[in-house]
Amino acid sequence: MIALKDMESRSRETRNWLLGQTRSVKRAILMLNDFVLLSLAVWLAFSLRLTEIYVPPNAILTAVVLAAPLAGVAAFHFLGLYRLVTRFLGYRGALRIFAGVGLSALVWSVVVLMAVGTGDPEIWVPRSVVFLYPLIGGLFVSASREIAALLLANNDGVSQRLPDKTRVIIYGAGSEGVALLEAIRRTGEHEPMGFIDDTPNLIGQQVAGLKVYRVDKLPRFVERDAVKEVLLALPRRQRRERQEIIRRLAEHPVRVKTMPAMGDIASGRVSVSDLRPIDVDDLLARDPVPPDPELLSRAITGKSVMVTGAGGTIGSEITRQVLRQKPARLVLVEISEAALYEIETELRDLLSRLDATTDENDDSTTRRPATARPEIVGILGTVTDGELLERTIRAHGVETIFHAAAYKHVPIVESNPVAGLRNNTFGTLALARAALRTGVERVVLISTDKAVRPTNIMGASKRLAELVFQAAAAHRPRTVLTMVRFGNVLDSSGSVVRRFRRQIQDGGPVTVTHRDVIRYFMSIPEAATLVIQAGAMAQGGEVFVLDMGEPVRIDDLARTMIRMMGLEVRDENNPLGDVAIKYVGLRPGEKLYEELLIDEERTTDTEHPRIRRNNEPFLPTADLERELAKLEAAMQLESGSLEAIQQMLSRTVEGYQPTSTAKDPFEAAATWTPPGRTLH
Repeated sequence: MIALKDMESRSRETRNWLLGQTRSVKRAILMLNDFVLLSLAVWLAFSLRLTEIYVPPNAILTAVVLAAPLAGVAAFHFLGLYRLVTRFLGYRGALRIFAGVGLSALVWSVVVLMAVGTGDPEIWVPRSVVFLYPLIGGLFVSASREIAALLLANNDGVSQRLPDKTRVIIYGAGSEGVALLEAIRRTGEHEPMGFIDDTPNLIGQQVAGLKVYRVDKLPRFVERDAVKEVLLALPRRQRRERQEIIRRLAEHPVRVKTMPAMGDIASGRVSVSDLRPIDVDDLLARDPVPPDPELLSRAITGKSVMVTGAGGTIGSEITRQVLRQKPARLVLVEISEAALYEIETELRDLLSRLDATTDENDDSTTRRPATARPEIVGILGTVTDGELLERTIRAHGVETIFHAAAYKHVPIVESNPVAGLRNNTFGTLALARAALRTGVERVVLISTDKAVRPTNIMGASKRLAELVFQAAAAHRPRTVLTMVRFGNVLDSSGSVVRRFRRQIQDGGPVTVTHRDVIRYFMSIPEAATLVIQAGAMAQGGEVFVLDMGEPVRIDDLARTMIRMMGLEVRDENNPLGDVAIKYVGLRPGEKLYEELLIDEERTTDTEHPRIRRNNEPFLPTADLERELAKLEAAMQLESGSLEAIQQMLSRTVEGYQPTSTAKDPFEAAATWTPPGRTLH
């Protein structure tokens, strides 16, 4: 026991000493190690061939023998082996080792021929030695690297077996799966039990020491071997294929995780700890369409761009993508001080990274004229302040506006209709007027599927905002006003995905409003990219509708998320499950399903396969202004009521059918209790 502790202590000291050396010292140690091992390989090749311990008989043969390891070290240096990190060598490093030894053998064979060609009978090198040397040398050097990797990768200086390793199966026996297996073996925290793959010619084969099984063998691993996790190594699969695989895995009580980018694992920049749980984004049954670079840059590059609601889910993603298109100026309008600080700080960091990337990729021989660094301007304020908007637009020469500022949570707006209408509808009206007065080139309104035949105040307020843009665009002003309508985005603030994830982590229950409720979903980056491209195609007054793919049943989403976290649904069929699902009923203003179009017959295709154009009916400017004036009067505290607001919306917004049973927020309580007089 004392000897073991002493060995562990010395190993730890050696590891710490090696890691503390400079790169040049580490490189010198590796070169010395390789020279000694290759010298040993040459000597062993001679000894095996001559069946005796070999001693060079003269100085010339000694020099010939030493020429082999010298050529080997030089070959390793030429091939860049000493620039690789020993702990993360991987299969690429192994290939360089054997390539270097092979190259040194070729060089050494020339030296041997020159020496033997002198005619001295005492200078003799068997031909078999030239072939034995690279085989033995390659094994020696690669083995030394593996031992070094084990020594350096372990935090305690020795390889320790953890008593409670997580048993895992790797789905995907390709190069990504092998790289993931190497990372797992380096950490020693997981016990890989095998590969699963659906490629027929791989099933039953041995890959990197593990057998490849069919997917229907997974239940045996779960029951017999207590496998807890399945690690997906399928980055090149199409999203529909991945969804089908995830659906099959969801039938088993295992956690499913997916790997980072292949290059990151192979280079050692990430480890097994960077494997992430399956996101709901992975469950979407479609692959994003690559964006059109010309459409992305058309209304942004070199222009002054303003984004309202810049700290929100969609607004913040639009700002990130706008910044990548190199605008002259990016103006952020946000009502929340905290959100404005966060997004402004993030964008400045992103801009620094983009500058660094540009410098690294810049070839001095083909250097282009430098473009001005985009200016980032933060404006703290509300879109209902028309004077602030107009002053901001004029001061910063704004040419393109993405209007994402809105109150979007249906139950909250249903309980606060005046705030929702003032921000969503009258804020949009203030922005449209400011843009028209200042001659902004293009304004893009971010709308929602809840604006189509709405049953809630939020949807109605967004449809009114669309009507504002449509009525203004009917006069063919110089400013292009357009709208982009789409459904839910995955993992946005307050989204069902975040709520489900939190509820599952807390042990449940997971609350679903209705068994049959369905929703359209899209990833945040894809939605923002399509918004920018749709805005670039606008001519004015049209409503662009994004193709949201197939709708998702929320009940199925909840069940899949529970299973993907390695848990079981607790219900009548499985009373011993981990997490229950509770059906709480539709919230005020909610529908079982959402729509994207008011009139499908008016829809036409565009140059982008995921964007459609729709010319929908609207109110003339005079009629709309008259109705908005009445609505504003109904919103006044002293004379308004929820019933009056709903009556105005029913008359103005097509298809509006309020389902809310919320009380009028302006009515006084039926009974009033005087405040207590006790001081605390």
